[in-house]
Amino acid sequence: MAARRARSLGLLVLLLVAALRAAELDPYAVLGVRRGCSQADIKKAYKRLAREWHPDKNKDPGAEDKFIQISKAYEILSNEEKRANFDRYGDAGESQGYSQHRQFHHFHEGFYFDESFFHFPFNSERRDTSDEKYLLHFSHYINEIVPDSFKKPYLIKITSDWCFSCIHIEPVWKEVAQELEVLGVGIGVVHAGYERRLAHHLGAHSTPSILGLINGKITSFHNAVVRENLRQFVENLLPGNLVEKVTDKNYIHFLSNWKKENKPHVLLFDHMPLVPLLYKLTAFAYRDYLSFGYVYVGLRGTEELSSQYNINVYTPTMMVFKEQIDKPADVVQARDMKKQLIDDFLSQNKFLMAARLTSQKLFQELCPVKKSHRQRKHCVVLLTREGDKFSEAYETFLTFAVANTKDTLRFVHVYSDRQPEFADAFLGDDEKYQGKSAVVILERRNNAGRVAYKTLEEAWQGSTEDNFILLDLLDQLRTDPSFLSSDTVLTDLNDELAPMFLIRWFYSTLDYISDCWDSLFHNNWREMMPLLSLLFSVLFILFGTVIVQAFSDSSDTRDSPPPEKEETTTKAEKNDTSFSKDSNSRVPKKGFVEVTELTDINYNSNLVRLRPGHMNVVLILSNATKTALLQKFALEVYTFTGSSSLHFSFLSLDKHREWLEYLLEFAQDAAPIPNQYDKHFLERDYTGYVLALNGHKKYFCLFKPHRSGDEGAALGACEDYESSLHTEARGKSSCSPGSRSIKNKLHKLSFWMERLLEGSLQRFYIPSWPALD
Repeated sequence: MAARRARSLGLLVLLLVAALRAAELDPYAVLGVRRGCSQADIKKAYKRLAREWHPDKNKDPGAEDKFIQISKAYEILSNEEKRANFDRYGDAGESQGYSQHRQFHHFHEGFYFDESFFHFPFNSERRDTSDEKYLLHFSHYINEIVPDSFKKPYLIKITSDWCFSCIHIEPVWKEVAQELEVLGVGIGVVHAGYERRLAHHLGAHSTPSILGLINGKITSFHNAVVRENLRQFVENLLPGNLVEKVTDKNYIHFLSNWKKENKPHVLLFDHMPLVPLLYKLTAFAYRDYLSFGYVYVGLRGTEELSSQYNINVYTPTMMVFKEQIDKPADVVQARDMKKQLIDDFLSQNKFLMAARLTSQKLFQELCPVKKSHRQRKHCVVLLTREGDKFSEAYETFLTFAVANTKDTLRFVHVYSDRQPEFADAFLGDDEKYQGKSAVVILERRNNAGRVAYKTLEEAWQGSTEDNFILLDLLDQLRTDPSFLSSDTVLTDLNDELAPMFLIRWFYSTLDYISDCWDSLFHNNWREMMPLLSLLFSVLFILFGTVIVQAFSDSSDTRDSPPPEKEETTTKAEKNDTSFSKDSNSRVPKKGFVEVTELTDINYNSNLVRLRPGHMNVVLILSNATKTALLQKFALEVYTFTGSSSLHFSFLSLDKHREWLEYLLEFAQDAAPIPNQYDKHFLERDYTGYVLALNGHKKYFCLFKPHRSGDEGAALGACEDYESSLHTEARGKSSCSPGSRSIKNKLHKLSFWMERLLEGSLQRFYIPSWPALD
């Protein structure tokens, strides 16, 4: 009885698991077709849904997952064996040893096992869920991550499915990501299988890869993936002059720079010999507002500094100094300095008590536009000049600002000689302000520059009477917002602290040289091989062309073949499957290229059942362009016919356009899927496209035709072509501008073939080869 109950319970569990698995992915429901439908209906439904849900066309957040489901469903239903397995067992079933009992739970003497126990944890359906909150998409990266990298560095991991090395580094990555995220480092994960465009944009050619992003610049990580190396990599991303080491000798000079830099200065007192990474990250985030210094209290030479400000050497202490360097404007002390505590402290002390307006950005932050009557912000502006003559007026204004600072008031000052347009908008040519300081109360009304303002009737001398007058005006402003009766439109302020053009150019040049140095000495040779191969190929072709041309010219002058022989050798087409080389003296006259037409008769043998390691290079042509393109094709690929793994074919666009359109849908970058068929759909010109098809691994590489220049250029090239064949005596030439421009479509095909043999071309994978019907 107990055994029978166990079997019944086991059968119930089997039925439940089968039902859950069937609910996971029903390919018929995903494609919206009925069981028993034809392959044509399945293909039609797949094309319609793929165009609708393609991530490049559909901006819905779930479009990518939906597109993956559609592709999986089509992969099952387009394969008759997988479709039959799904119809019979509710699962496509990839195992070959369980045709009668797929996905079956085996029981033996009271023990059972589930075949899913043997599934690997690194496939696409079992990705690490801890990475999901860090996943990046192309638009999110461009619009949010890159701008945010000017405030904090990012550490980005490139991963993919079936990546054994990705699993190996996962524990270290998790630990470091959690640790650095708390400190303020941005973390990102890019899945190369689903975000191929972003992976290529980042320059990630292999997985796993780890990159650093700061100020919009990408840097690759090349060391062993251990905690210390990753922390050091992030620290090296940061500029080296963020934090200044401060001692008894230089602290007065450091704090006195507030006037020159127009920034508050921050000092961190700690007993660690090296500047903490958290403090460096904070200095990078607030570098536009604050200057940072670090005091190592355990170092000899900091006793006077610690005594001056009464520092507890056993507890980290952070101080902000503004216009007064003898005492800090604000202090925070904690045994464990957390990022949130530091951010709250610094965000309240970003500006001086009476900051100088040095740029339009600073003006907009200190004097924001009012959003409502409750959020009115008024600025009290001192218009003065530089020099000892005006220092007293500034000092009294600063004293008044410290005593009367409120949330709704900001005190700022402007040097009239550096911002003349700003000062003239308020003072004009009034003689009573000539050579003197003035105070203006203003309120920004909109971002276009309109402000309402009130100017003190007399020049600002800093006397007690001036203080009382200004205080009275501020009291009136509090009760009567219409007190600001005048208005004007301001132009943008000059950026006084912007570096000169030569300095900006110098730093840009240094960055470029640094990038080249890093690429040359830190990139591995595998990544650099395509570039080096292309470079050497270009040099070889250039020098080889000169040498061959020299020998060719000398041989032509010695021996000129008769016109009748030339006329026969220039005929490139011997039959439908064999084409000789052009009779140019650079190429052996007996050489020829076997080019077979791809038809439904030889389709399986030439592509679907192609042996592993073999590829079929297929030229797309039409009846009108057949002769011209085949001649040029034979000329370009002739040097590669020595490889027994390459086969050469051509496909008629007039007969098999639908087959080609289906393949190009998987080449997302080269042939984007349209939203709908437009009236010009059948007029698209695909002649000159070349596809390298790997039948065994089910992928292809794509060559798009070279866009030729104008007709005159094509004609000139045609004349050169004739002269090289010595056809001047033949009378009328058979070469026309139209045929020459068609041949130009295959320009640089030989370079593409070299990259094909190197394996550096982009590959486009497909679920299965479509029928050539």
